[in-house]
Amino acid sequence: MAESVVGAIDVSVVRALYGNSPSLNLSSKKIREVPKCVSRLTKLSVLLLNNNCITSLPAELLSLKHLTELNLGNNSLKEVPAALGHLESLKKLYLFSNQITVVPPEVIDGLHNLVVLNLNHNKIQSLPPEIKSLVKLEHLSVLDNKLEELPAELGHLSKLSEINLTSNRLCCLPQQLCQCKDLTKLHVARNKLTSLPEGITALEKLQVVDVAGNKLSMFPVEFHRLPLKELYCEGNRFVQCEPMQSEQDAEVLTLKELVARFVLWEDRNRVSLVHRMLPHYPCLSALLANGSCCALCQGPFLTTWLECVHFVNLRKDMKVRSSLTIPVRAVLCSYKCFNTEGHCYYGIATR
Repeated sequence: MAESVVGAIDVSVVRALYGNSPSLNLSSKKIREVPKCVSRLTKLSVLLLNNNCITSLPAELLSLKHLTELNLGNNSLKEVPAALGHLESLKKLYLFSNQITVVPPEVIDGLHNLVVLNLNHNKIQSLPPEIKSLVKLEHLSVLDNKLEELPAELGHLSKLSEINLTSNRLCCLPQQLCQCKDLTKLHVARNKLTSLPEGITALEKLQVVDVAGNKLSMFPVEFHRLPLKELYCEGNRFVQCEPMQSEQDAEVLTLKELVARFVLWEDRNRVSLVHRMLPHYPCLSALLANGSCCALCQGPFLTTWLECVHFVNLRKDMKVRSSLTIPVRAVLCSYKCFNTEGHCYYGIATR
């Protein structure tokens, strides 16, 4: 480091030390390493090191037991420093615009108090299952990386309110993401998604969804029930409403499907023998848990259904400020229902 830069840093550290300051700003100082004397600031809560050329962190930083915010954005880190896993008081961690390729499980496992994690603009291909340890995490941003999949353990982040996965290589989202009941904003634009999780309607607080620039053909069942305020979906491959000649075959239901429909129907009646006895057969209950119901007659089914779609106007049906009409998936139990007059469901043709 140039002598003048070193002098300026030393002055900043001395001022923070003798002034008992809770924060230290060393951003944009052109430094390549963090001065070890920073470790003497044991009462430090905010440390800003962004916009430098830092490649690693000294072990001495472990003395910063009260550090709650650390900004290492726009540096030259190639990996998440191991020392971070010992800073248990951290609530906000910014690692954007580095050259990080891997997020070590042992580091993530030690950040139980983290609320904000920003990993934008790196080269990360996956997140470790240990991310479930971030039980207080509310904001997760991994924009512009190389993510190809997400761990199912994301579902453990019960306080997650915003997740930004824009500009990655994701082909699907884990079903477990629908367990994040506090999620209000979901940004997954510019990926390779062909569908969204069917359970997304369980996210009753979801207000903003950005899926622009993917490969979606339609939205999940009941998607229009979500209380969205903003939906961005341009640049997908949605099915079009183009009338075609259809060929219908009368469905022949298997014995398993017929029995399943009967049991599912009887299970709705709380006084029926089937409803009372079903809890004694956990394997059967688990099988029937995969059942669904007809969008038209509400009749139950297990494994045999007709794939359909209906078209929803965002402004009229969802109160979203957009004139777009989107296709929403629907399933019907039989051709009998499909051929009923007066409904708005269309069969899906493959070409």
